[in-house]
Amino acid sequence: GSTYSSKVFRVTFLTLAASLTVPLLGVTVLLDCPIDPQPISLKEPPLLTGALEPNIKLRKAERLWENQLYGPESIVNIGDVLFTGTADGKIIKIEDGEIQTISRIGHGPCGTHEDEPTCGRPLGIRVGPNNTLFVADAYYGLYEVDPDTGETKMLVSTKKVIDGQKLSFVNDLTVTQDGRKIYFTDSSSKWQRRDYLFLLMEGTDDGRHLLEYDTVTKEVKVLMVGLRFPNGVQLSPAEDFVLVQETTMARIRRYYVSGLMKGGADMFVENMPGLPDNIRLSSSGGYWVAMSAVRHNPGFSLLDFLAEKPWIKKMIFKLLSQETVTNFVPKYSLVVELTETGSYRRSFHDPNGVMVAYVSEAHEHNGYLYLGSFRSPYICRINLQLV
Repeated sequence: GSTYSSKVFRVTFLTLAASLTVPLLGVTVLLDCPIDPQPISLKEPPLLTGALEPNIKLRKAERLWENQLYGPESIVNIGDVLFTGTADGKIIKIEDGEIQTISRIGHGPCGTHEDEPTCGRPLGIRVGPNNTLFVADAYYGLYEVDPDTGETKMLVSTKKVIDGQKLSFVNDLTVTQDGRKIYFTDSSSKWQRRDYLFLLMEGTDDGRHLLEYDTVTKEVKVLMVGLRFPNGVQLSPAEDFVLVQETTMARIRRYYVSGLMKGGADMFVENMPGLPDNIRLSSSGGYWVAMSAVRHNPGFSLLDFLAEKPWIKKMIFKLLSQETVTNFVPKYSLVVELTETGSYRRSFHDPNGVMVAYVSEAHEHNGYLYLGSFRSPYICRINLQLV
């Protein structure tokens, strides 16, 4: 009888498996996929050795203002007063440890995926020459904000058509010392900030990367196109070039804005150990780069695995939401310091994002590194003397 029952079991199991698999495949074929992924060829990630050797230095950070602000993407200071923009559309001032909302570009309600375009999302934030704040809002455009009164002035609206296209995902900005020119990124002409994962996974090169706004003539020029998720930007100390993080490709491009090379572009750092988000100056003359995700080597890098397999990406996004997929990405935090020529000087890690998670920016001020985050409810601070 046992062979009979095992046969019945086998037949039942196979029938059940087939009855589940066939509709699942059918459904998967029929379901719409929100993205049309392109195969991307990435080089094998660099080995995490030497200056990139894994450590737990980021765990020496302290969390500040926990649960009092959410998603402080970018951070600046005027003296010892800090400013940041948060996920609920606010521009926040932190003075003597006290948090105060000084301004908002959009309007409530805020909090859901659907609200984001009207709520607004301040991303890159910078200080201009007269201690004015310049803010890149993903949905509204470029703004100037008075840090004392909170008064906002629109400089470039996302409704403005530039070279036949509107801005869709204004991301970061960098300002010349005289405040005359602002260089900024538009990460995509198709996706908005709330769908950044679609942009990353689709791998398309529709980012009009670098734009220049002249505060005197009010003119906007497109300097670079065809980048895959252009993100953070930083002018060099001599203001002869702008560095542009190309997130999807794990690299940094350099665009020359003055001198003999003006108008030309080249590669500054290729094949990085993670996906670069924002980039800021370091006191040593180099640059701090925050990684939004890490490409493990040795180890398994999900991003590299999926890069050349658009069909798997399609399957994933037919079945799962962006939020669900985000939860599968390992929470590994990494900040690297580059020299002025783009080699690695040192790196700070938090392997499971225990203390510091979802780092978007490293802003150096007064011997400390302040770490912004695109989805954590705190700012982290690390004493550079201790690491």
